[in-house]
Amino acid sequence: MFQTIFLQTGGSGIGNFIMIPLMLLVVYLFMIRPQIRKQKKEKEFQSTIKKGAKVVTTSGIHGKIVELNDAICVIETGAGKIKFERSAISMELSKKYLSPAVSK
Repeated sequence: MFQTIFLQTGGSGIGNFIMIPLMLLVVYLFMIRPQIRKQKKEKEFQSTIKKGAKVVTTSGIHGKIVELNDAICVIETGAGKIKFERSAISMELSKKYLSPAVSK
């Protein structure tokens, strides 16, 4: 594979061969690493949520946590109570995230 790539570049030296690891490094730094950081942050958040918190699920449902077990939480919405996996909670809504018109 590398021989084919090397030959296609015109065989103009090691500079072209260094471009492949450089491109892989850029992909890691700008795509993979931020995703790993985001997953760690979400996992930490999901383990620290508490009863009574206002949350948004990954599917976009807003509600308030009324029961919380190891793997399952019950969220009260405008339509009633719904059971969700704890991992389905995306973020917590607090006053700093809400606009003044919404928080009243």
